[in-house]
Amino acid sequence: MTTVLCVPQWQGSASPDAPRLVAGARRAAELVAADALVTVPVPDTSSDKQDGIRALASIKENLDLTREALAGIDDLVITVGGDCGVDLVPIAAAGARHGDALTVLWFDAHPDCFTGDTLPSGAFHGMVVRTLLGDGPAALTQEHLLTARQVVLAGLRAGEASEYEYIERAGIRTVGVDDLDAVLDGLSGPVYVHVDLDVLEPTRFGSVCYPEPDGVLPERLTDVISRLGDVVGAGITEHAPADGDVRADEAEVIRQLGAALTR
Repeated sequence: MTTVLCVPQWQGSASPDAPRLVAGARRAAELVAADALVTVPVPDTSSDKQDGIRALASIKENLDLTREALAGIDDLVITVGGDCGVDLVPIAAAGARHGDALTVLWFDAHPDCFTGDTLPSGAFHGMVVRTLLGDGPAALTQEHLLTARQVVLAGLRAGEASEYEYIERAGIRTVGVDDLDAVLDGLSGPVYVHVDLDVLEPTRFGSVCYPEPDGVLPERLTDVISRLGDVVGAGITEHAPADGDVRADEAEVIRQLGAALTR
């Protein structure tokens, strides 16, 4: 059994197009085949910047609402956002369930390894990986933390020096666009798959707030994901269609990703 958990959060992004993430989450959630669809009632308002984090109180409220929704679901959960921050609670829950055996494959053009001190905008979606490892905003840090060896960052081609310095210091494994198949090397046990859609080549999927050139072709990402053995949870995030409607070709990309994750 599979449940899609739709979390239409936009407050974690600093993009002027962030409100598009609301419709993007709802449309994408409808495209992933599942036995049930649960939507988290994310408020349409935001709060002030606190402790270097944009809309901190709003994001914390959204995390609490997501945790409440997850508590009543025993199925395989595909979390659909919204910005990357929507995956914080589901990944922490998977980590608590599976312990050190869990691997998180984080497909993203950006490392998401900033802190409130290193990211002037304070956008939380740029801090999620670091927060999962216990080095993020205290108010958003989850009870269960991952270790650096449990995380693989794949498809990176953007970011700043402070993020890559942290990645090297922490010992997080990275896999580039050209050798994406290497995420499968030595992989065993349960896997959580996070997909920020900006990992994709923007000429093939451009409905995101922060497109980056030279990305992963959709069919290649789908192929890699389809070869994973034990997917115990997943997230599809950062869908931001310009007019609220999904282009037919991009809708097919989301359908295929959903199918690969739930096969």
